[in-house]
Amino acid sequence: MRRQWILLLSTLFCGLTSLEHLFQPSLVLDMAQVLLDNYCFPENLIGMQEAIEQAIRSREILGISDPQMLADVLTAGVQSSLNDPRLLISYEPSTLEAPGPAPVPANLTQEELLSELQRSMSYKVLEGNVGYLRIDSIPDQEVLSQLGGFLVTHVWRQLMGSSALVLDLRHCTGGHVSSIPYLVSYLHPGGTVLHVDTIYNRPSNTTTELWTLPQVLGERYSADKDMVVLTSGHTRGVAEDIVYILKQMGRAIVVGERTKGSALELQKLRIGHSDFFLTLPVSRSLGPLGGGSQTWEGSGVLPCVGTPAEQALEKALGILTLRRALPQIIQRLEEALKNYYTLVSRVPALLHLLANMDFSAIVSEEDLVAKLNADLQAVSEDPRLLVRAIMPRENSPKPEPGANEQLGTLPAVPEDEAARQALVKSEFQVSVLPGNVGYLRFDRFADVSTMEVLGPHILHQVWEPLQDTEHLIMDLRHNPGGPSSAVPLLLSYFQGPDAGPVHLFTTFDRRTNHTQEHFSRLELQGQRYSTQRGVYLLTSHRTATAAEEFAFLMQSLGWATLVGEITAGNLLHTHTVPLLETPTGSLVLTVPMLTFIDNHGECWLGGGVVPDAIVLGEEALDRAREVLDFHRSLSALVEGTGNLLEAHYARPEVVGQTRALLRHKLAQGAYRTAVDPESLASQLTADLQEVSGDHRLLVFHSPEELVAEEAPPLLPAAPSPEELSYLIDALFKTEVLPGGLGYLRFDTMADLETVKAIGPQLVQLVWNRLVGTASLVVDLRYNPGSYSSAVPLLCSYFFEANPRRHLYSVFDRATSQVTEVWTLAQVAGQRYSTHKDLYVLVSHSSGSAAEAFTRTMQDLQRATVIGEPTAGGALSVGIYQVGSSPLYASMPTQIGLSATTGQAWDLAGVEPDITVPVNEALSTAQDIMVLRAKVPTVLQTAGKLVADNYASSELGAKMAAQLSHLHSHYATVTSEGALAEMLGANLQVLSGDPHLKIAYIPEDSKDHIPGTVPMQIPSPEVFEDLIKFSFHTNVFEGNLGYLRFDMFGDCELLSQVSELLVEHVWSKVVHTDAMIIDMRFNIGGPTSSISALCSYFFDEGPPILLDKIYNRPNDSVNDIWTRTHLAGERYGSKKSVVILTSHITTGAAEEFTYIMKRLGRAFVIGEVTSGGCQSLQTYHVDDTHLYITIPTARSVVSADGSSWEGVGVTPHIVVSAEMALTRAKEMLQHYPEALQGFGAELSRKSPWAVGTSGPLTESIHARSGSA
Repeated sequence: MRRQWILLLSTLFCGLTSLEHLFQPSLVLDMAQVLLDNYCFPENLIGMQEAIEQAIRSREILGISDPQMLADVLTAGVQSSLNDPRLLISYEPSTLEAPGPAPVPANLTQEELLSELQRSMSYKVLEGNVGYLRIDSIPDQEVLSQLGGFLVTHVWRQLMGSSALVLDLRHCTGGHVSSIPYLVSYLHPGGTVLHVDTIYNRPSNTTTELWTLPQVLGERYSADKDMVVLTSGHTRGVAEDIVYILKQMGRAIVVGERTKGSALELQKLRIGHSDFFLTLPVSRSLGPLGGGSQTWEGSGVLPCVGTPAEQALEKALGILTLRRALPQIIQRLEEALKNYYTLVSRVPALLHLLANMDFSAIVSEEDLVAKLNADLQAVSEDPRLLVRAIMPRENSPKPEPGANEQLGTLPAVPEDEAARQALVKSEFQVSVLPGNVGYLRFDRFADVSTMEVLGPHILHQVWEPLQDTEHLIMDLRHNPGGPSSAVPLLLSYFQGPDAGPVHLFTTFDRRTNHTQEHFSRLELQGQRYSTQRGVYLLTSHRTATAAEEFAFLMQSLGWATLVGEITAGNLLHTHTVPLLETPTGSLVLTVPMLTFIDNHGECWLGGGVVPDAIVLGEEALDRAREVLDFHRSLSALVEGTGNLLEAHYARPEVVGQTRALLRHKLAQGAYRTAVDPESLASQLTADLQEVSGDHRLLVFHSPEELVAEEAPPLLPAAPSPEELSYLIDALFKTEVLPGGLGYLRFDTMADLETVKAIGPQLVQLVWNRLVGTASLVVDLRYNPGSYSSAVPLLCSYFFEANPRRHLYSVFDRATSQVTEVWTLAQVAGQRYSTHKDLYVLVSHSSGSAAEAFTRTMQDLQRATVIGEPTAGGALSVGIYQVGSSPLYASMPTQIGLSATTGQAWDLAGVEPDITVPVNEALSTAQDIMVLRAKVPTVLQTAGKLVADNYASSELGAKMAAQLSHLHSHYATVTSEGALAEMLGANLQVLSGDPHLKIAYIPEDSKDHIPGTVPMQIPSPEVFEDLIKFSFHTNVFEGNLGYLRFDMFGDCELLSQVSELLVEHVWSKVVHTDAMIIDMRFNIGGPTSSISALCSYFFDEGPPILLDKIYNRPNDSVNDIWTRTHLAGERYGSKKSVVILTSHITTGAAEEFTYIMKRLGRAFVIGEVTSGGCQSLQTYHVDDTHLYITIPTARSVVSADGSSWEGVGVTPHIVVSAEMALTRAKEMLQHYPEALQGFGAELSRKSPWAVGTSGPLTESIHARSGSA
């Protein structure tokens, strides 16, 4: 911006230096001042002052001598620099004064004002009861106030009765900001006010909010009525703001052209004393309805519907006509759905949708069609439910024929037999193709009665010539369908060898509300064509209605293979309902009347039938012959796959079930949808894996013959030492990471013979680098496995020589034997110590033998597995050719059995002990190694903290000693969180104290560390509100005071606001005759304020010992006494006090209750308290994220050592927390003398000898019980 100012002002000075006789150098400064004082975008002027000074110093000369040219140059420069085309510099030597804003016609008579209005405003009611109001200039609020009554009576009331309103602002070029709320308010519903705009005025540097008026003269225009605003490229200023507001409110549809993009207020101001003038925007809209960003100024308001201005009114009327018809359209939709829609259960949801649908954005038939289709189909999940727009040139929509109506049927059946023979011959084409393949084509469906009449002729001329064919091709490519009544009859001829009728499909007809089950016919003219021979249907995009239904059912039943194009998707059983008739066309709804359910229970929703083999229609016959040839071998391929399973699959227990499924599907024709080896392989794989649950079992297609290798290739000639060294370096990656962590990566598992052959070099070049490390990572993330014969050798390096360990067992399908696999007694080189940690990294790519090693190490708890679940490969896989075909079956031939459970390894692969993304596995292993190295120090530190700080020094020392012997219990810890959980559990078992805890708190949660966040002392003003919220007081019948607070505060904090506490809390209950203190919901807090609270319930005089607290960290005893100086009055010791408790009451609340009970100053009613503890202190454990919380203090005031810590305070009367308040009120209201006697009796006793039993206590129990 600064650079643009420099260029602009340099240009200005160039003109000034050559025209000194015309202009003063101060002109540029004056222009800048006008901008600074009046331009409503002052933020764009940053850097102008510096630019002016630099321009003055530059004094470059361009030599412009023409002032008008200079004005043009300056205008271009200002507009370019500020990106604001509204800025204009003009040279007007004849103008004496700069024109100000248009004068307010304050002195005009009412008649003159009316005359002005009539020239700028007109109205009428158009056809269709559409109100029309044109405003070319918007008067200010003062004029509207003066003439409001007239406008309401003579203009507004004439438009109020209209069904919709058109506000025409196409010619509105001016107006006053003050009128915006007035005009918008008439279009905004009453009851609430709306912030419609905020106007910033630069000359006054003020911001004014514009709100709709709470009351208007006359009535408001109903929000339920549609409104359209017309705009043009001439619409500007205040009119633009009104358009923008109404659009953002969602109150109006804007139709026409983009508005001018002018300003709310433009002013022309003289630049200094020169003849140059600067026209600039001085006010701008901040647009709260648009989110506060710049709105329409400079860019204009974009219409909802763009159209030339001269066509805007016609367009608007068309929109209103459409919107006026919406209720009728919705009503017709609802009636059509209720009367015709076949999916009755979905009708209520559709009706609810229509009743609540938002049509505010609908401005065209296209919008309406798109919205209705999207919403109706989303709710119904039915693509057949369709709204369409029909142009006038299309035929008028008529209801489609129903199930019993005839569409494209055969001509009337003649009576003459010869004529019937001729008719059948003309309708059916029959031939036998090479290979004894029957071919049948017919191009339309007849109804069932026609078929029955022509039956003998069809049987003789069509069906009998096809009976002896091996396969049948039915050509429906040119068949547009017809009535579907004959479909069950035709299907019956393709039924299999079932004795009884076969369920074909089910229909529900909404018109009759009748559900019909369709079965095959048992009695037919002629023989059935067994589907065992293979039936192939040819389809095209012309195949429709009944032909589609027949094709769909033949495919669904598994009785035919479809070849060709996707069918037309024209459903026969639909009804077309007209929704709207317009001069440009009509809207109609296509609603399905019949639900079509196949024998699998699937509802067919149309959309065209997808063939099994998709080809162009003209290629369908040739493709069908290819598929037919493939199907001749189908039985052999399926049976051959089952034979391979039975011979080689490693899990014989599932072979029988799997093979039975294959045979069943073959018999049912399920594999006839496979049209080539690839699709058959895919289907067989899916079926095999579904039954077996084994993803390793698969069938695949390979055009080239494969040779399965089950033994490793022979070793090549021994490589030279240099070659072997190079090979090992390439295959094995070793490294010693910080902390003595060894790292070994290899990405394949070699066979045992190869490993033995290069064993010495492996030990020397790889193993010896790692065997001395503190811990070891074996990285198998990129190892897909391979040979498993070397797995026992690899495992043996991580176990002692004796005793040998059973690693796993292997079941081999070829021998049906189980072989146990053990560690080796001898290995080359040194073994890795079993006391050292082992980490195995895995990923989804880890498979086969790599998984065998990983699973064994995990089973025997020798390694921590980190990474992703593995692939779930097999120990050994065999690949076998299915006959002589290009299909191959791949299956596990061996299966691993766990040495610990004897069960087969999980088919899903190895589940890591710690699951992390593959790229984080190594860093996770490093973190665990570091953590395990810290464990002894962590245990030592935790033990010392407990020994030095636990409230019971003897128990603390005992726990520390016991922790030092538990190192081995933490050998498998994998995270600080797990360490915290284990250590915390051990501490609580050793101490029996649930308050002794250890927590894992990560870096981003440090704010939640107990006791480490300093208390923030709020201001007195804030604390006053906090007091009113935190303390609850009341005075019950009988002048019984009630005080409840749910947390104790810090003494220092409370002392600073003691006067507020007295004023807002204590003064309300101090003058009662007895008090109930409710501790049922008190969760404790700092104990420092307990002495002050207790002091209020004792008389002035010598201090009373409340408690003795032993503090372990400093090994001292602190005596807690009542205080001599208090804010406010004391309650004294003569009036009865009852404390209510619950199992929630804890910490400081228990200490207070315990003291008051022990000293006989309060009677306790409720539940036994939680048994918390005195103050807790949290300590950080070394450089970990572990924090230990230790009870550091305990009460030692009791001679017998008893206290409330860990056991709670037992009330004098034990009742449920819910009943405690009721019982306390009963006792204080009905038996006050008993409590007074109780207090007197206790006051006579020594404070150290107060108990919870005695004659008075028993008397109180008896009285309260009888009450």
